[in-house]
Amino acid sequence: MSIEKLKEKLQRTAANRLFPVQTQLDGIAFLSGEMAARQVRALDRLSSLCDAEFRVSSQWGEDGILEWLVHHLDGIPETFIEFGVENYRESNTRFLLQHRNWRGLVIDGSDRNVDFIRRDSISWRHDLTAVASFITRENINAVIVNAGFSGDIGILSVDIDGVDYWVWEAIECVSPQIIVVEYNSAFGDLLPLTVPYASDFVRAHAHFSNLYYGLSIRAAEHLATRRGYKLVGTNTAGSNAFFVRQDKAAEILRRLDSVIVRPSRFREGRDTDGALGFTRPADRSKALADLPVIDVSTQIRIPLGEAGELHSPHWQALLCGRLPTP
Repeated sequence: MSIEKLKEKLQRTAANRLFPVQTQLDGIAFLSGEMAARQVRALDRLSSLCDAEFRVSSQWGEDGILEWLVHHLDGIPETFIEFGVENYRESNTRFLLQHRNWRGLVIDGSDRNVDFIRRDSISWRHDLTAVASFITRENINAVIVNAGFSGDIGILSVDIDGVDYWVWEAIECVSPQIIVVEYNSAFGDLLPLTVPYASDFVRAHAHFSNLYYGLSIRAAEHLATRRGYKLVGTNTAGSNAFFVRQDKAAEILRRLDSVIVRPSRFREGRDTDGALGFTRPADRSKALADLPVIDVSTQIRIPLGEAGELHSPHWQALLCGRLPTP
């Protein structure tokens, strides 16, 4: 037996032994999520979206936020699309799929990840379509339509760690009631900035720091406004922004005391050797100063370091921990 075949056999054996434990842990997490969902649904009014957060399958508190939004949007279509899901173990829509039994489409650029999703029991327990495709603005509509999705849908979740702005801008085949978009706090909260479009953009190759990707919160708001959506807030972690379609937004906004936008405090920056450098949040922009960005309000391309002030005083204070959490 070759070393590679032996390695595969050992990996399968380890996975089979861990499967019952993982299944039990998943069951406990889901039960806790069901209990949290009941509590969130009972909240008629929030000081901000952050009050609804809980986590079962999402990276941060998105499970709770989406549960609260969906509960208060009467007649929302029970369909979602999420791309950039990796193996779908951690995602914005997995708990929603399990808890509410929606119909969904997930897309990832890795055949291996999509094979994992298709082997996962979630793919036969629910109406989940998994597609392997490296997403570009040229192919995104075809990928969605060919998978059987079009028109009104409940949720669109955009997180490809790359040219998210340009791909989102290109989507015309669906009209979501809720849009979740990852934003990059390194670009600040004052200017509508995004990385330039490249059909082959890969975050890990674009810059060694792994911090050069995506769009600013203001770029997300700029595009959302153009497309007829209202910003209703972000998560506490400062990574995902939530938008509701304008014809439905009043129902949500009247239940919120404030719409809060937060920066992230991630320290995920890497050094030239690829190791975590634990770049302080306030210093992330400096590491990207020479790299080009597009101001989407003017379409001007400039180095990030020449764009001007990026962070408002409020964000600067939050990044440095000088203000209490709103």
